Amino acid sequence: MRREQLSDEVAAHLRAEIMTGVLRPGTFIRLDETAATLGVSITPVREALRTLRGEGMVQLEPHRGHVVVPLSRTDVEDIFWLQATIARELAATVAERITDEQIDELERLNGELADAVGQQDHELISSAEFAFHRAFNHASGRIKLAWFLLHVARYLPALIYSSDPGWGAEAVQGHRELIAALRRRDVDTTVRLNGAQFTDGAARLISRLDQIGMWNHENASDSASNM
Repeated sequence: MRREQLSDEVAAHLRAEIMTGVLRPGTFIRLDETAATLGVSITPVREALRTLRGEGMVQLEPHRGHVVVPLSRTDVEDIFWLQATIARELAATVAERITDEQIDELERLNGELADAVGQQDHELISSAEFAFHRAFNHASGRIKLAWFLLHVARYLPALIYSSDPGWGAEAVQGHRELIAALRRRDVDTTVRLNGAQFTDGAARLISRLDQIGMWNHENASDSASNM
């Protein structure tokens, strides 16, 4: 495996742990410990942390190392808002430009997702979901805009969704409704359904972070400031 690819995988792992609250704000990410946990050398971990520093997810404290920066509820909402905004724009174009052959391909890919959900194979579910939306976005012909969505989608911790049986079944059904809307060339419904997945994704992630007390200190600070 190329070093750049390994670094990207380490960054994706750490990014997901930060987004899901496994790595809390203020936590120091140790090079040696992380490398040992992931079974890699220190070099890709160092490069991954450099990437995350550029994204504003960690910061380097002199003589202490990389620390996770605060992630507010607004930060999470903003990330999903941006994804939903781009996704709706792409969906409007897809509904107008997609061919019957491309719709058939989406149906085939959704069948693969349904099979993965039936097997409860979390990694396969994630890859099948990604393949479906990659094909959907590619059908727009707006490659640069699709690239921006892919870039922002890195912040979406796929495994917390793919490991939820309820989410998998809902995703398959949602795709079926989306495909039906595409066959009707129903732009409004296509846009609504494609944007709704991000509204749902934000709600699920925020609910999880609330459950683990991610922002309890913020609530405590607000209460103290109101006294």
